[in-house]
Amino acid sequence: MTESNEPLRGDGFMPDWEKRFRAPRVGLPRWAEDAPDRSLFTSNATGTFEVYAWDRATGGRRQVTDRPNGTTGGVLTPDGEWIWWFSDTDGDEFGVWMRQPFHGGPDEPAAPGLDPSYPDGLALGRDGTAVIGRSTDKAGSSVHLVRPGAAPVEIYRHEQSAAVAGLSHDGALIAIEHTEHGDAMHSAIRVVRTDGTTVAELDDTRGGTEELGLSAMGFAPVEGDARLLVGHQRRGRWEPMLWDATTGAETALAIDLPGDLEADWYPDGSALLVEHSHQARSELWRYDLADGALTRLETHSGTVSGALPRPDGTVEFLWSSAEKPPVVRSTAGHVVLEPPAGTDGVSHAPDSVPVEDIWVEGPGGKVHALVQKPAGEGPFPTVFEIHGGPTWHDSDAFAAGPAAWVDHGFAVVRVNYRGSTGYGRAWTDALKHRVGLIELEDIAAVREWTVSSGLADPERLVLAGGSWGGYLTLLGLGTQPDAWALGLAAVPVADYVTAYHDEMEALKALDRTLLGGTPEEVPERFAASSPLTYVDDVRAPVYISAGMNDPRCPIRQIENYVRRLEERTQPHEVYRYDAGHGSLVVEERIKQLRLEIAFAERHLGRPAPARDRG
Repeated sequence: MTESNEPLRGDGFMPDWEKRFRAPRVGLPRWAEDAPDRSLFTSNATGTFEVYAWDRATGGRRQVTDRPNGTTGGVLTPDGEWIWWFSDTDGDEFGVWMRQPFHGGPDEPAAPGLDPSYPDGLALGRDGTAVIGRSTDKAGSSVHLVRPGAAPVEIYRHEQSAAVAGLSHDGALIAIEHTEHGDAMHSAIRVVRTDGTTVAELDDTRGGTEELGLSAMGFAPVEGDARLLVGHQRRGRWEPMLWDATTGAETALAIDLPGDLEADWYPDGSALLVEHSHQARSELWRYDLADGALTRLETHSGTVSGALPRPDGTVEFLWSSAEKPPVVRSTAGHVVLEPPAGTDGVSHAPDSVPVEDIWVEGPGGKVHALVQKPAGEGPFPTVFEIHGGPTWHDSDAFAAGPAAWVDHGFAVVRVNYRGSTGYGRAWTDALKHRVGLIELEDIAAVREWTVSSGLADPERLVLAGGSWGGYLTLLGLGTQPDAWALGLAAVPVADYVTAYHDEMEALKALDRTLLGGTPEEVPERFAASSPLTYVDDVRAPVYISAGMNDPRCPIRQIENYVRRLEERTQPHEVYRYDAGHGSLVVEERIKQLRLEIAFAERHLGRPAPARDRG
């Protein structure tokens, strides 16, 4: 089987698309609150994403974790002495917290006495106390307080989803986001003492009767200040306010910017760093709490994928665009952190092509999509790369996958369908009951535009995506069989009923919210939204990749779908790999994309590839 139209690696040539995956990169460094010279970051320098420690005072850097399937998400204690990291099994997301001294040493269980679980938030206190959120398939969500040398104490439990969302500076107050009201898309916030007794409750859902969510963004970072920074949706979008749980006082913040707003505290508590997301791009602003002054921080057009203010008032941020690879920069004007040397001889990721914005009238309003095109004149074979989530959105950010398709001569279209974030609460919350079908209506509207505009070849349209995007791919192939020439589904929901029964508990709660009940309570809705219902109508060749340890889109429900394809002798291929919901191993990511491209080329023919750019 021919896997790619690229020259063999033996001749020393490496195509641009592969360099983008192999190039060493770093995540945004996060530092200890009381020891800001001690930082953690993730990098793929070894070929697998792992956690690294960085001592800014000495410049020393070292790899902290080394596991076959990778590690992300390390957390530093406030004093910078310990690194916490989550240890699961081959990507199944089920495990325990471990810890390691900042300057190196053996790993040890961070919270002895707690059984393995799914992680649901972690907050570390200045006195060594840890607040750990957990969930299991049988026991719902719980929060445990772990003091040094003492056994864990359970301070919260509920059958619905909940997560630890913050710990006050003095360690006396804990913020918990919960969905006890049964709406998994709109959380309430409860502030409790360390013994679990309630201080105050903030619930914009009014017991689940209104679709208004809250998110806890962090307690004030200064001694004696109990205010919690809270995200709310009261004006039709996400924006911040201040809430003092001890007095009940709420302080609205007048930030007159379109789109969604997230915020974080400056270390002295005098200002907020506001991340403004609007129409697939983002920027940074400083909001001074004393006088409400709003000052824009200089960043290029594109996407900020995370930002943190330093004690000296500067801000470090991870920026990229569809054209330019990610880089960690400072508002002081310099690059903060260069990646460790890689192992493949690739020093940097080649540029790709910029995105173009299109707006198309859809059945629920204007749909925003991002388009990347190869060189030459259309119509092009076109890949609709559908994002996961579903409450997420595609942005003008660097992505090696879409760039690879462009290099192979395909146009790439990414659609922010109803359910996507960044376009207001009504757009996100439109995704109810007719799950999957609503998103596909928006995708169909954009598809019609790509054909009528001359961008896309109607005979060579590929529907593709991972996770929720993989689900929409399989659903679209069955409900829109004449629209698509090929389908590429990674870690998808394929049989919604079986997926519901096998998936992690937090996703069961989300599905009950989206569909209005369980498969037994609303069987007609699950049937209408399940790709398995329409598998006999699929006409296009189907490629599926699946993680054997995936807790989000479990393997059994995918195998049910594949058996139906086999019974029909429908052209298909399945690739199973030993990991969870995706892979942190660079070689595995390259292999999966190479197989997808080869599958598309075998069934659609090879377009003229774009010229490599370096």
